[in-house]
Amino acid sequence: MASNTDPIRHSPFATRPLQNRVTPTGDIIATPHRGLFTGNRGIIHDPATKTLLKKRWSTPAWITCLCEFRGWRRPVMARRSWTELFFLDEATAFAAGHRPCFFCRRDDANRFRAAWERGNGASKVSAKSMDAKLHLERLDHGRKRVHPLRGPLADLPDGVMVQQGEQSYLVTKGRPLLWSPAGYARTEHELSSAMLLTPPSTLRAFSAGYRPALHPTAPD
Repeated sequence: MASNTDPIRHSPFATRPLQNRVTPTGDIIATPHRGLFTGNRGIIHDPATKTLLKKRWSTPAWITCLCEFRGWRRPVMARRSWTELFFLDEATAFAAGHRPCFFCRRDDANRFRAAWERGNGASKVSAKSMDAKLHLERLDHGRKRVHPLRGPLADLPDGVMVQQGEQSYLVTKGRPLLWSPAGYARTEHELSSAMLLTPPSTLRAFSAGYRPALHPTAPD
């Protein structure tokens, strides 16, 4: 569907990365590193300059999509359509507050909804109601909302992400891995004051069986 570098060869923007890569804190940065998933938050760019507007979302439906779907191709930020964003992996997208797209990722979206319902004690949950819940959990007056941890890291399900200081970490097999735009790295840091980045309702979906796709740098 899309690539997080501009594919238009005869463009002044073709040789530099666009500001379209999402971090676990929901910030959008420019980096040459590619991601495993794309997605969007509505229209938040100017196609004439291929730069972001001041706003960072225009809809509460923050979704995560496939980079390849039915052979479709989209020049990035080329028109007044949804702004193509990119994520290192699905765990990063979830931490930022996104959820699977019901169009290009229907099976994953339905698996996530089923796990969401089990984990959150709900039934017949719509995409709109999940978006409303996530919007409350991911933002605090326009900035990323973090949440207190309710127990040790070792008790968290695989795929949850936390923050300590300025660094973000993936938790897998009870151990933290340091996040970067290029991937994950082992760390010996003691995360004694870490806060939860992944929205609590998404964490409960993980606990109920949903497993997010992780970047290859995360050990099996």
